[in-house]
Amino acid sequence: MDLLHRLADFWPHVVVVLHFSAAGLASAHAILNRRDTRAVVLWIGFICLLPLLGPVLYLLLGINRVRRKAQLLRGSASRVPGPPMTEAAGLPQTAAHLQQLSEAVGRIVRRPLVPGNKVEPLVNGDDAYPAMLAAIHEAKATIGLSTYIFDNDRNGRSFVEALRQAVERGVQVRVIVDAAGARYSVPSIIPALHHAHVPAGRFLPTLAPWRLMSMNLRNHRKIMVVDGRIGFTGGMNLREGNLVAQNPRHPVRDLHFRLEGPVVAQLQEAFVADWAFVTKEVLSGSDWFPALESKGGVVSRAIPDGPDEDFEKLQWTILAALSCARDSVKIVTPYFLPDPPLVSALNLAALRGVRVEIVLPEHSNLPYVDWASRAMWWQVLERGCKIWLGPPPFDHSKLMLVDGQWSLVGSGNWDTRSLRLNFEFNLECYCPELAASLDGILQSKLQGARQVTQEEMDGRSVIIKLRDGVTRLLDPFL
Repeated sequence: MDLLHRLADFWPHVVVVLHFSAAGLASAHAILNRRDTRAVVLWIGFICLLPLLGPVLYLLLGINRVRRKAQLLRGSASRVPGPPMTEAAGLPQTAAHLQQLSEAVGRIVRRPLVPGNKVEPLVNGDDAYPAMLAAIHEAKATIGLSTYIFDNDRNGRSFVEALRQAVERGVQVRVIVDAAGARYSVPSIIPALHHAHVPAGRFLPTLAPWRLMSMNLRNHRKIMVVDGRIGFTGGMNLREGNLVAQNPRHPVRDLHFRLEGPVVAQLQEAFVADWAFVTKEVLSGSDWFPALESKGGVVSRAIPDGPDEDFEKLQWTILAALSCARDSVKIVTPYFLPDPPLVSALNLAALRGVRVEIVLPEHSNLPYVDWASRAMWWQVLERGCKIWLGPPPFDHSKLMLVDGQWSLVGSGNWDTRSLRLNFEFNLECYCPELAASLDGILQSKLQGARQVTQEEMDGRSVIIKLRDGVTRLLDPFL
């Protein structure tokens, strides 16, 4: 009993020593390695105020730690060799003033700009899903599909059935579903894919204790390539809610794209690299990488982004586009939590006389993100940027247009998670006709939208301002 009493008296001292040792090491690491001062202060607060738990949370969720984990996990898998790329393309004459943007993005992503592409916008699942299913049904050699969410609902099962039939025809099919996204429906779609004999892998399962370090690494990309010739990408998950015309219980508007031409090889490269990472199988040969002919007038380039060797490439691309804009910048995003460099770039564009318009949903599917976003709107409103709030249903579209010539489309949002944590896939496109088509879609989103004013933001109650401001402090985690 005396020994037990001594241990009971001694144990609190051990906990204190362990806490201060772990807190000291974690705080020092945050100070030395993190770039965002706000994040450093916030993390040190968690580390010091939550005995032992704070350092553990930092170890699991610290962004720099995640970045090194991504580099270690992916290794050379993200550099799977693809086909020789076309030499860098010239821009359309109307986009000649964006030559510096083209050169900057080329240096950022180290991929050539390729001409001869056809890019067809697909609005909501009502346009996108039939086009994707038709491509699957017509596939003759290969199908690669990667998505964040693949729900086990009526729509998801229609994709499983189409993929099953493709496998039976002898088509080589490979499917990647993010491990976190696969849990959006119960039961997961993964067993249904396996039952249909469709080769499928989960991107970074996180339930195993030894994989907790990678729990914040998510594959948010949406890519489908059929026969190496027809590509689909954008922001749309595979969910019944995207079939807006069918009046689902939780409708979600979104934007996706059907692609043909040489840029499809860059989509395939991204998919093949992710598949090699998930399964160690390297896909190669003419079935996956056929020779591609010119199909249209869009000059385009892929912009993969992630917490590995592609770190911050999307953010640098956006910054370059904002600095080159002369007349207009139009942005559609479901989540708007720009960091200080992006806020400064938006404001500088507005101060140079560029018309900057930002279209957001009145209410997203994440109320706390809305609160954090509202806390920072004044920073761009006061310099002349305009914010519009679109009516329901929730709009998950991602789009950026510059000067009616340049379009950025894909999976990335304007928030920390997309720009620093997730694996994302976007395309830059130089084509006035495509930009005009997308501007028409944007204008349709503005119908019924209302403009936010500085007076409205100033008129919020103190309680609401405090709620929004406190939530904004959690931006590094949102």
